[in-house]
Amino acid sequence: MTEIKKDGIHEPDPLDIDSINLSKISEKKITPLEKWMKYLGFPLGIIIFLVLYYMPVPEGLSFSGKGAIAVFSLALVWWVAEPVPNYVTSLILMALLVLMGVRKEDDVLGALGLSVIWLNVTAFVLSSVLIKTNLAKRLSLAIVVRFGHSAGTILLAFIILQMLLAPLIPATAARTVMTLPIMMVVATIYGSTTQKPGNFGKNLFLQNLQGIDIFSSAFLTGSAANLIAVSFILGMASHRVYYTEWLFGSLPVAFITLIISWYVGPRFLFKLKEEEKKPHIEGGIERMRQELNKMGKITWREIQGALIFFFVLFLWATDKCHKGWFGFEISAVMASLIGAAIALSPKIGLLKWNEADIPWHLMIFSTGAYAGGMALEDTGAARWVVGLIFDTFGIKAGINFWTVYIIVILVSIYTHLVFTSKTMRTLILIPLIIATAQKLGFNPVALALPAAFTLDWVISLPINAKPNVILYSTGQYSVLDNFKYGFFITTVGAILLIIAGFTLYRFLGIIPY
Repeated sequence: MTEIKKDGIHEPDPLDIDSINLSKISEKKITPLEKWMKYLGFPLGIIIFLVLYYMPVPEGLSFSGKGAIAVFSLALVWWVAEPVPNYVTSLILMALLVLMGVRKEDDVLGALGLSVIWLNVTAFVLSSVLIKTNLAKRLSLAIVVRFGHSAGTILLAFIILQMLLAPLIPATAARTVMTLPIMMVVATIYGSTTQKPGNFGKNLFLQNLQGIDIFSSAFLTGSAANLIAVSFILGMASHRVYYTEWLFGSLPVAFITLIISWYVGPRFLFKLKEEEKKPHIEGGIERMRQELNKMGKITWREIQGALIFFFVLFLWATDKCHKGWFGFEISAVMASLIGAAIALSPKIGLLKWNEADIPWHLMIFSTGAYAGGMALEDTGAARWVVGLIFDTFGIKAGINFWTVYIIVILVSIYTHLVFTSKTMRTLILIPLIIATAQKLGFNPVALALPAAFTLDWVISLPINAKPNVILYSTGQYSVLDNFKYGFFITTVGAILLIIAGFTLYRFLGIIPY
């Protein structure tokens, strides 16, 4: 690890990206509000669990479904309030699912073998390659030198970067891993570290989380959930959704939302002080330029690291062509696994296993979250909750279309709070919305397509999506910070989607009313 001398004392160089270690859990100073949440969250979670578990089984819900809701509610309260570490909560959730007979032991423990967990593990291996080869440091310095003269421009640069990457790299985890080391160094430059996170770090990481997830909704190929949704619309409503139809309908809302987030975040939600708006490294941008120049020309190790990484990115971005090229498909997980194997191989690799920075506490946290989500889905509890919501809002024959439209948008966008899988949310919501529209005599596309635009808005909790889990591991923000910013931006998105229904979607012909 390189060091710098300050007042006669040797200290770690804040630009030394090798010092970034996600596998170590750093203690953070908690705020008074977070302290009270820890005290109140523990008994509150238990009370909610007991009330839900011992209440009579509602009509249409199985006993195991009721148990799944009770256990997941307990975990959700504890994940947000954090009276115990999130990975401990996940372990408790997994044990309760088995002991209460909600799911079989092998099914619960098998969540650790899910492809999404392995994608996270291999993604961290690839991220470690970028760090060890210093390629991430070079990219970070280049971005800071070009855009880093103020917090506003560097935050906007990342939003634009995520928008440009979204149509090229469908895998959200890939985009996250590709930009994570850059975010870590930039946050350090602006004085926000894992040990001492600041408001700049909260804005940087949460805006990137939103950019990665929300911009996936802007493009038809942005996620598998989008493709599943349009297949339902084609099969059940006989309407083919074209790439441009999706683009013109979703991109404007996504872009405006992220611009609002960029403006509101550092000014109101996590307000930046004057000293947080400029680089903290002595010498400012000039110091960054000198550091970049000192690195000299790009090295062969950096080129090797880039080749491995871009080989994986190439496989991710061309997944639709694999069948024709190779006669078989290479999934995102297998592509990253191949890349990790190359990176760890003796002689040709760049990394040893003990040099891979894998935060296993995050993997346990994720495993519990997915186990709980699968329990909700497999027991039918998730579908029951969604149906209950629609019934509660009184959706029945004779109701006004725009009332239904607003309800559909709100239900579709906010249900990401209780779903840990975009795919399952799609499988439950879109057919239900199409069937509801047909039953009420409305054009199914007018409700189902705008609802499909919300599927990737999974931005409020670390458990909502893979990028959320990865970015949360940096320690730059808390679960409460995530919820506060995510819920606000989700509400902004809901309002914009409702406005678009009355304006843009009528102009585009998505809503023929």
